[in-house]
Amino acid sequence: MILDFIRRTSAAFLLVAVSMPAMSQDLLARQAPVDIKMRAVDSIAIQRLVQQEQLQEDFEDPAAELYPSWEDAGINLYGNVQLPNEYKIDLRNFCMPTTNRIVTSNYGYRRRFRRQHKGLDINAYPGDTIRAAFDGKVRVVDFQRGGYGNVVVIRHPNGLETVYGHLSRHLTKKDMNVKAGDPIGLAGSTGRSTGTHLHFETRLLGEYIDPSKLFDFAHQDVTGDFYLFKGRGRGKVLAKHDSREKTETVDEDVSYVSSESADAQAQSKARVRMHKVKKGETLSSIARKYGTTVKALCRMNGLKTTSKVRIGQILKYS
Repeated sequence: MILDFIRRTSAAFLLVAVSMPAMSQDLLARQAPVDIKMRAVDSIAIQRLVQQEQLQEDFEDPAAELYPSWEDAGINLYGNVQLPNEYKIDLRNFCMPTTNRIVTSNYGYRRRFRRQHKGLDINAYPGDTIRAAFDGKVRVVDFQRGGYGNVVVIRHPNGLETVYGHLSRHLTKKDMNVKAGDPIGLAGSTGRSTGTHLHFETRLLGEYIDPSKLFDFAHQDVTGDFYLFKGRGRGKVLAKHDSREKTETVDEDVSYVSSESADAQAQSKARVRMHKVKKGETLSSIARKYGTTVKALCRMNGLKTTSKVRIGQILKYS
């Protein structure tokens, strides 16, 4: 009897000894997915924290790697700054500064006034809301009686500074962080202006870029996902949803507001510019728009006077 008890007890201990590793393995197996999930949650939380910190840095000092300082003493403070050979400007996550589609005055030399026009004039009605084109930080909120009138300048993390002139009222303040689409002012005709409109400029380190190379007001869209700035006054539009560069190189016709020598140079030498054909346009309508002739357009673009242009086609003109 005692021997039978010993045998039963030994069998029980053996069963427990054998089953313990299996139970432990089951417990570890059940815990493993939880551990993996926890590590995934931790990883997501860390990524979000890094993104928040990066976003905060972008707002505190936008494009700090490009600009030497943060100053609000004037609009153009970068006359002696070395321009990069190339700089890729991200045009995604944008907002059109106004819903108005009509450009009343293009970028470029104005023969009538014998000076450069450094931006686009967009038709507007008194009190229309003007919005920030991209996320950024407001650098200048000012009034210039003989120039921009009520003006706002915003520096963006993508390297651009955008200028909004002739506002009737400011709706933002210096050093405020703004998101794309935030109201920053109301359209007006303050400063040197002959009627209500938005004067809109795009710059990189003070270098003027023709806004029509970046924004298509007629279609309320940007011209591409990116714009590749290439030295003084030159750049390439990168096609939408495509990393390949278009072959056209754009000569921007740039100069500074106070540069009389640049005006003289523009008078003596007409520079080649580019036009992107829009719906309904013809060689005749484009020639009238830029004060040239159909023959001149054909000569510059290797076309015949009977040629038909297609939407999106790039034409040279001077």
